[in-house]
Amino acid sequence: MIVRHTFTPHNNTRLSHLCGPMDENLRTIEQAMEVSIAHRHEQFKVDGPKAKATKAMEMLQAIYQMAERPIPQDVLQLMLAGDPDFGEITAGTSALLTRRSHLAARTPVQGLYLDNIASHDITFGIGPAGTGKTYLAVACAVDAIERNAVQRIVLTRPAVEAGERLGFLPGDMTQKVDPYLRPLYDALYDLMGHDKVAKAFERNQLEVAPLAFMRGRTLNNAFVILDEAQNTTPEQMKMFLTRLGFGSRAVITGDVSQIDLPKGSPSGLIDAERVLKRVAGIAVTRFTSADVVRHPLVARIVDAYDAAGRPPVAVEVEDV
Repeated sequence: MIVRHTFTPHNNTRLSHLCGPMDENLRTIEQAMEVSIAHRHEQFKVDGPKAKATKAMEMLQAIYQMAERPIPQDVLQLMLAGDPDFGEITAGTSALLTRRSHLAARTPVQGLYLDNIASHDITFGIGPAGTGKTYLAVACAVDAIERNAVQRIVLTRPAVEAGERLGFLPGDMTQKVDPYLRPLYDALYDLMGHDKVAKAFERNQLEVAPLAFMRGRTLNNAFVILDEAQNTTPEQMKMFLTRLGFGSRAVITGDVSQIDLPKGSPSGLIDAERVLKRVAGIAVTRFTSADVVRHPLVARIVDAYDAAGRPPVAVEVEDV
């Protein structure tokens, strides 16, 4: 079946951003939705099975409406990898104030996660890699500071090696822990831009530190994120949760299938979910492979390892 559509009003800028350089966006949509797309100026033809062709045309129309600026590939992948009825998913979700102006939930569980973060002082996001747990949490933190809801953002994670021995790292303390914290920096740069991140660090609005540095502190008026929480011990988790001060909010993210603690050591994330399940003011959001917003193969890999009954080797740390 061939579905035809003419975009009106005709806007050359939006059409250019819709197609992408050398029609890169169209090729991405073709591959993901298993259709063929041809266009001449504002006229588009989508060829494929009826349901897929219709859905692909709806996708093109939605992207055209948001294409006042170039569509980054990561945003396009988020849309394609989420629920096909992504318009319904995001209808009630307010856009977050970040550099990614169109950032919003792409699956129902992501929408629930954002709602939980907005309405609870402590939120747990638990699930496989690629589901956006850390990225969306950082986006909420950036949104909170842009709206002056908090005075600073504190990002932390345990410095536990993911199945490798990195040995003695050279440099000062910052240089030693940077490899562990790099995914958090990457999310900040993507959501705020390098210049804004640098200025925020200078004004002490941003802090990125290993979990061990949290001991003995009280974090007031802050948005605090604990990433890779599956690699905390129960004692470390309790220490972190009791740092929360007045006017603060915490998000704890982790994947219990990728625990890098020494064999026999209990995970603080698993323990916390059990201990705190009836505590008011705490929300738990559980993600599955259906919420993976990376390459479609990632969801199938997660399912394959789940079916095999054993966790994957920890080759990567979370989320964009």
